[in-house]
Amino acid sequence: MLEFVALILAGIHFGVPMAYYLYLRTRCLNKPWSIKVDENYKPKVTIIVPTYREAEFIWDKLDNIYAQNYPRKLMEVVVVDSASDDGTVDLVREWASKHRDISLRLVEEPERRGMVPALNFALQHCQIDGEIVVFTDVDAVWDSDALTKIMRNFADPNVGTVTASITPTTSSSDFLEGAYREYYNLLRVAESKVHSTPIHNGALVAFRTSLLHKMGGLPSYTGNNDSTPASIVAFMGYRAIQVDDVMVKEPVRGGQFYRKVRRAQHLLLSFLKTKRYVKKLGVYRHIEPFEKIWKMEWWLHVVNPWFLAASAILLVMSTLYASFTAITFLGIGIILLVLKAYRTWVLQQLYLVIATVRNLWTKEIAWSK
Repeated sequence: MLEFVALILAGIHFGVPMAYYLYLRTRCLNKPWSIKVDENYKPKVTIIVPTYREAEFIWDKLDNIYAQNYPRKLMEVVVVDSASDDGTVDLVREWASKHRDISLRLVEEPERRGMVPALNFALQHCQIDGEIVVFTDVDAVWDSDALTKIMRNFADPNVGTVTASITPTTSSSDFLEGAYREYYNLLRVAESKVHSTPIHNGALVAFRTSLLHKMGGLPSYTGNNDSTPASIVAFMGYRAIQVDDVMVKEPVRGGQFYRKVRRAQHLLLSFLKTKRYVKKLGVYRHIEPFEKIWKMEWWLHVVNPWFLAASAILLVMSTLYASFTAITFLGIGIILLVLKAYRTWVLQQLYLVIATVRNLWTKEIAWSK
């Protein structure tokens, strides 16, 4: 009996996301964007780079921003450092002294409190001149036209947030991250074409400055500066999109398992608290296409992983009673791990289950390093 319940749970777990994926791929991915793009639209941009012990990356990051084909007179860079002790600040000052044709400001926090508090510190202590604020990770690598392509979408007043697609700069041994990103990018772009996606990428995410002010800065109940504020923007009635013509390269750093779990923790907090948060702010607007996307992604992140966990537990329990059916299906599940897509999916579910448990006692707002 237990094995049949397990199979039903597994069927729901795999069937719902597969149906959603196929629907987005066949019905939505090739839809027109319905956005008024202007190739000549070039607002003033403030790029904020949070750092903590990033001496290894900061010089290359500033060079990468400097190499953008966007007019430098319309760019300002703010580096907000959270009490680094590895020479990061000295490198920023040295770089600025050698590149006086671009505006760069260094903001130093007295202590490290986490990325979101650091970015809010920068927003509060800098007179932000840019119409658009861009957040970026220090190890993310942009193509030279990335900023130009992102900004042209803001010519449409209905667009409030734009993020780039991500590709990992991995070795052949890191192919799981590549498989995950391929699946992830397809979903995010397809959702964006419907209206908005609730999940964005900190490697390059741009917001209208006015909307950041309207929401009172980045919310502190999660540790992310991308998905949570982007979801707030979508609930405010604006488009929050991931574009498919800007691809940012991001390395797979060490300790990837723990990074994925922490990321999952923040996403879960976002799905559990964001809609209620927006309603408390008094800026909520019901946009039916986004509401449907939000409900599906909420299910996929908050509920669906537990169907797989429950199914696995029930099958293991059934094997204790020498159930041939349970042993067979457990064996099939283990054998399927040789398939890249299946293995990637199962690993993502594991991250979400562990993240749910970890959120009971720690939110990991400031990550260890």
